[in-house]
Amino acid sequence: MSELAEHAGEVAPGTSVAGGAAGGGAAGGGAAAGDGTVSAVPLERLEAEICELAGHLAAATCRFLLLVGDFDARQGWASWDLPSCSAWLSWKCQVAPGAAREHVRVARALRDLPVITGEFAAGRMSYAKVRALTRMATAQTEAGLAELAGPMTAGQLERFAAAHRRVSRADDQHAIITRRCSFRVDDDGSLAMTVRLPAADGAVVLQALRAACGDTEHPHRLHEDQPAAGPAGTSNDTAQQQTPAGLAGALVDIAGDFLAGKIARAANPDIYQVIVHVGPEALTAGTGPEAEPGAEPEPGADGRPAGHPADPARCHLEDGPAISPATAQRIACQATVSWMLHDHHGNVLDVGRRHRRPPPALRRAVGERDRYRCQAPGCQSRRTDIHHIRPWANGGMTRLRDLILVCEPHHMIVHACGYLITAAGDGTFTFTRPDGTTLPACPPLPAADGDIAGQHHADITPATIIPAGLGDKLNLDLAIWACFANARVAEERRQAQEQAHAHDLAA
Repeated sequence: MSELAEHAGEVAPGTSVAGGAAGGGAAGGGAAAGDGTVSAVPLERLEAEICELAGHLAAATCRFLLLVGDFDARQGWASWDLPSCSAWLSWKCQVAPGAAREHVRVARALRDLPVITGEFAAGRMSYAKVRALTRMATAQTEAGLAELAGPMTAGQLERFAAAHRRVSRADDQHAIITRRCSFRVDDDGSLAMTVRLPAADGAVVLQALRAACGDTEHPHRLHEDQPAAGPAGTSNDTAQQQTPAGLAGALVDIAGDFLAGKIARAANPDIYQVIVHVGPEALTAGTGPEAEPGAEPEPGADGRPAGHPADPARCHLEDGPAISPATAQRIACQATVSWMLHDHHGNVLDVGRRHRRPPPALRRAVGERDRYRCQAPGCQSRRTDIHHIRPWANGGMTRLRDLILVCEPHHMIVHACGYLITAAGDGTFTFTRPDGTTLPACPPLPAADGDIAGQHHADITPATIIPAGLGDKLNLDLAIWACFANARVAEERRQAQEQAHAHDLAA
């Protein structure tokens, strides 16, 4: 085991906390081919080719992720009316949803980590290592972390990353004192909320959000901000839970469940309901990209102000801001609907009975037919809404053949962009964009063109990907101490440079 540089508290260049030479290759012999026969390729050559190809894969994966990061930053996925870059990656490139979210998270992190990106691009660091490092590295600490990670295996680095997160986010009295929850309502009616909680209380809230997402059975990284990325290996059921939008949706679900419980027991349930006032023209209005969500309604031709009870185009929250007709129509797919009749001056003339949502038996039938998953191409989310293929306000019936399961993001897209959904006789559905383009369930990948070595610029050898310390046991305490010692020394040097600079200016 190499020692640490005692005079500076840093890991000396070229040393390791999990050192040792890689084991030698096996003795020469035959290898089993795919058809069961024995290949004549010696094992040493076979091992070298595997290791060399692993280096090529690392370098090509780096280029792939850099391109994904650029595509995400330019929002190329939005042209397909998809909710995120990971959804596009899953649909267009045949990547599993969990892996797609993790790819996008790593791609975003690499944009600010040049040292790790350089090691990755050169084929000296695998994707598994880079994925672990991007969970904890910053622009100030990436160089030291990359050096520490060099001799570790991917599994050891995962353990190191988990320990790093634990010791760098310790709970203290200051966190309890500073806990708070504040919110503001913006001009467009959207709610912005900021919550700060100590670790234990925050874990309770996060566990509740994950339970609302149906995501409680696999490990989580509490600090990750993965807009379209979650840990690799996440099941298709939880396509949204690790994203900020998914956790926000879970928060809405929890609040909705709380209000539903109050409504079931309250003598006057209306005080716990969120009420939306929608005129008949808004419910039957066409939707499409030209419809601006949250746009303020214009005054009627007869001079009535926007939102007047007798205005047939009114569309707003009760005592709140306006919403778009597309949003109102999406809510109408799921909500309890009741009607009121007003005269010209807005006086209530009659109040009708409520129209119920699809009954439980019908919801079960729709779920069984659609396998309890979103039916949009490339999406397999289980967090679904029931959508009327023909809007209820336009005469659509609440019956099995006129209902479909879609997730909340696709439900919003279908209403806002005016997608046409048609049902086939075999129980499948076709989604057609407003321009007439039909979205395939799985676009074919283009044919391979050339060698993988032509997809990157790294100089790869059979030894490029092999870490120097492969096989040694990880001294986790020593690795954590060295990591934070390096960070402390770097901070002391920075402060000393600032003081020297200030002294020079004063002189």
